[in-house]
Amino acid sequence: MKRLILVYNPRSSHYLHVKEEVIDKLRGLKGWMLGKFEVADTDVDDNAHRLAKILMDDDLVIAAGGDGTANIAINGIMLSNRENVRIGVLGYGNFNDTARTFGKLSLEEILTGKAQEVWPLECKINEKHWRYGMCYFTIGMFAEACAVFDHPKTRKALQKGKKRIFFSLSVLVHWWLKQHRKHRFMPDFSLGDKNGDFLPSNKASDYMAINGKSVAKMMRGGNYYLSKDDFLSCTGRMNRFWHLASMMLRSVFKRIPGKESTYDCLVFRRPSKMMFQAEGEYKMISDVSKVEIQKSKKPLLAIIK
Repeated sequence: MKRLILVYNPRSSHYLHVKEEVIDKLRGLKGWMLGKFEVADTDVDDNAHRLAKILMDDDLVIAAGGDGTANIAINGIMLSNRENVRIGVLGYGNFNDTARTFGKLSLEEILTGKAQEVWPLECKINEKHWRYGMCYFTIGMFAEACAVFDHPKTRKALQKGKKRIFFSLSVLVHWWLKQHRKHRFMPDFSLGDKNGDFLPSNKASDYMAINGKSVAKMMRGGNYYLSKDDFLSCTGRMNRFWHLASMMLRSVFKRIPGKESTYDCLVFRRPSKMMFQAEGEYKMISDVSKVEIQKSKKPLLAIIK
């Protein structure tokens, strides 16, 4: 009998929809053995390692939730080293970048669909694996800005349906103007490529590696997740108004500005503390000397539209 593992967060603001539209529908599903993985109130890495331990070859994993839930499922599969594990994503979050990247699928389409190889990014910190990310990694100001969406008033507004691009953008601009427009966010670093050529990136507030179609729903990325090697790389001084305004306007209406890369290496002058973000999940990490971003060495099997 085929195994289906449903990954969901019972504390999610959209959990009732997940229960009615996914969990209840899966009960009594013929031809499948159903397993449920509840996301614990710990962090992405703990949940991913716990999920990896229960996966078996040929499992179908369905992530029903926001980007955090999808990120746990993706990292769990990649860490499991199991064969032919497939993933389908149902978006029940505020931004749903992973679901948007894979295409808006129904439960029935995931159950009957064929999987295709996609290539997540891998981030290493100080030469050790940190995390996989299907859509993007950011370091610096945009990573710290994620905390604003965890504010109770903002989350409540998003849950009520205020999900339009300009609402999210206005929240970020207000946060930037009120507190952080003069903050550095990142220490000076040199950015290297696969050829070992390094260029200084002094006074940059942000580094971004883009692999999916969108960032926080509002910024346009690309179909790099289908490539074995390439992703979009960009750095910038987003703590300066005109830099931020220009970048956001282009990102919303055209595409995030940057260059295609196959390997980025950020080397900092001294070990530093900074904020990292992957798919909306952020973490402050200390003693960072070196960061490496490139595609994962193995693909993920995803059901996409």
